Amino acid sequence: MSRMRFRWRDARGLAVAALALVALALVRARAGSAAPQASTAVPAITFAKDVAPILQRNCQVCHRPGSIAPMSLMTYEEARAFAPLIKQRVQARTMPPWHIDRSVGIQRFRNDRSLTEAEIATIVGWVDGGAPPGNRADMPPPERWPDPSAWQLVEQFGEPDLVVRSEPFDVPAHGQDKWWRPSVPTGLTEARWVRAIEVKPSIPAGRRSVHHVLALLEQEEHGVTGLASSAAHSGSRMTAGLFMEWAVGKVGEIFPENAGKLMLPGSRIRWEVHYYATGQSVENDVVELGVWFYPKEVTPKNRTILRMFNAAPGSELDIPPGEMAMTQNFYVLPAPARLENFQPHMHMRGKAMSMEAVYPDGRRELLSMVSKFQWRWHVNYIYADDAAPLLPKGTTLVFTAWHDNTRDNPNNPDPQQWVGWGDRTVDEMAHAWVDVTYLEQEDYQRVVAERRAKVSAASR
Repeated sequence: MSRMRFRWRDARGLAVAALALVALALVRARAGSAAPQASTAVPAITFAKDVAPILQRNCQVCHRPGSIAPMSLMTYEEARAFAPLIKQRVQARTMPPWHIDRSVGIQRFRNDRSLTEAEIATIVGWVDGGAPPGNRADMPPPERWPDPSAWQLVEQFGEPDLVVRSEPFDVPAHGQDKWWRPSVPTGLTEARWVRAIEVKPSIPAGRRSVHHVLALLEQEEHGVTGLASSAAHSGSRMTAGLFMEWAVGKVGEIFPENAGKLMLPGSRIRWEVHYYATGQSVENDVVELGVWFYPKEVTPKNRTILRMFNAAPGSELDIPPGEMAMTQNFYVLPAPARLENFQPHMHMRGKAMSMEAVYPDGRRELLSMVSKFQWRWHVNYIYADDAAPLLPKGTTLVFTAWHDNTRDNPNNPDPQQWVGWGDRTVDEMAHAWVDVTYLEQEDYQRVVAERRAKVSAASR
């Protein structure tokens, strides 16, 4: 029996080594540095040549001094100290935080930082090979990262045209969660269309204490100005509503061409900042909202609405102790629409969430699914421009959520507790934030035809 176990370990080790070598060849071939044909020896996987570029592309945005990760991975010495942990996290696909199910639905996103199978095999092979540093001359030039306390969209748009700050709040070092809900005027004296938004908690203490932020736009308007006609006259309860939602894993929102949000004179931002105690008090904490406008002479044709699609009808959840639970809800689109993103929101017992389209002709399509939800990361999965779902009027959106209240869930604070809907992290939620851009029928038909033409041209 021991001999069989020995052989199995040998076979498994050979398999991992073979996969790592294949990955190394692919990575180096892509970089134009494959080994000469005459050589039969495959060089060792090294940090300088093979691993550092992966960390730069996918990890250092968070794992750098002053950012949100608990340790820096900017140098060989820093990465070497955490090599076994890095291997474990990338193999489990818990890091980088990208939890979209890769086997179903749309797979093209503007902000995808997930690792390929080849990149994972390279990191695993590096760790299993003793994590060698390699030649320092092979190190890629260091990335120039923006200041984490500065606006992250500044390189693309410059400084914000408008900054709205919440009123200060003192976060205690210990105690229950707090919700801070001040209402602040925007100061606008004329109507302006918005092309990008960013929410910025204070760095570093506030960032550690803020669970999420809601910035709701309150303004006087009859109906919702700028909506596609069939949406505006649908009888649906449409409001300016949520302007921006922020959680760890999300920076801001950039609206597609010819679309945006509308702010009117006299508008206000009603904040909801969810704070939690971290053992360190924070005095006079302020969250900032940065807004970039279209030029005054530009009026986008389409207005984007950030909608909360609740998977739990009536915000009712009933999760028995020690059990798995599933809940589902349905929404009919009152107009043709383009969905810009998918962002599930659950708490510690959240397991998975899906978004499905049922077309008016009965055809069903699973658009996206997060199958390994991580409550500490509320990633906003932003669809690539040519992959964002285009849905006809009358399409039914189906949102399904699963919760794990068993002992097998390592995040479960108490599997003997009956759990319902609530704001605290020990309670539960089950909804998705989705930016919906409603379209006129003729515009919908045009963009569908344009996308089909691109697909047809690419397949030739």
